[in-house]
Amino acid sequence: MRHKKSKFQAKLAESAEPFAKFAIKFTQVTNPPKTAVILCSVLETEVEHFARDLTHIVHIAKLPQGLHDDPPRLRRELQSLVDQIESEHSPEVIALVYGLCSRGTEGVFTKTSRLVIPRAHDCITLLLGSKERYADYVRLHPGTYWYSPGWNRHHIPPGPERHRLLYEEYRDKYGEDNADYLMQMEQNWFTTYDRATYVDMGVGATEDDIRFTKGCAEWLKWNFDRQHGTPDLLKALLTGQWDEERFLVLEPGQTFSMTADERIIDIVDERLGRETGRITERESDERFGQETGRIDIARDPSADHD
Repeated sequence: MRHKKSKFQAKLAESAEPFAKFAIKFTQVTNPPKTAVILCSVLETEVEHFARDLTHIVHIAKLPQGLHDDPPRLRRELQSLVDQIESEHSPEVIALVYGLCSRGTEGVFTKTSRLVIPRAHDCITLLLGSKERYADYVRLHPGTYWYSPGWNRHHIPPGPERHRLLYEEYRDKYGEDNADYLMQMEQNWFTTYDRATYVDMGVGATEDDIRFTKGCAEWLKWNFDRQHGTPDLLKALLTGQWDEERFLVLEPGQTFSMTADERIIDIVDERLGRETGRITERESDERFGQETGRIDIARDPSADHD
């Protein structure tokens, strides 16, 4: 026997209908696959925190911050680590806690396990919790430079300390007059930014860190903002909730490249010579090594979060 909805239930369903298309369908994974995780050290505190009690994660490996400044090097080191993990730990899945990262992750592939990567341009998407929130914020505030617990710890962000250390380096290498000129050139990128935004997902943030970021903003004459991110995207990556909207899941031999739409990344097509998208290491090096090798990464902080 079917029960007729009450007026309240009908009204509630009606009011929820316009928002249904924005809802993400979460799949409860009761037995997630044996997973290895590779991360950039910028997110090591967050990953260690949320992976702490996950028994299906058999190995966690990290690479140093800053490899995105040299995309071919990032690709080589990431691929080498993937190969090593497959050989030594035999995971069913390797999860990359990375985005495109100056396209340095393009072309990476597995031989025996599946590969999972978030649909993200960089780690800021992971900190905020979604690519949509990232896109909305950048659209509203295009002159944003991002600070975070990991970024503040693993590199020297724009501010008085960076200025002092860089000046001393230039002075010691090139002399005082040349150092003054080089510092003027180095500061030219300031005009493209007007906001220092500190983002965290409730893990690793300290009052000292926030004061430091505020001090950098004041010294740079930028606005300061604090964004409270969510761990939703990172937790889904670690626990096997890989819906197509937020993640790309690749079979052994498949790889991915950047798209020109909101998907951000997708499996490569037959241009690599295989309709299935499966490629060899040589094919990966030939296409993606040359593709990103032509990119002249600016040696200023504007490249830091690519």
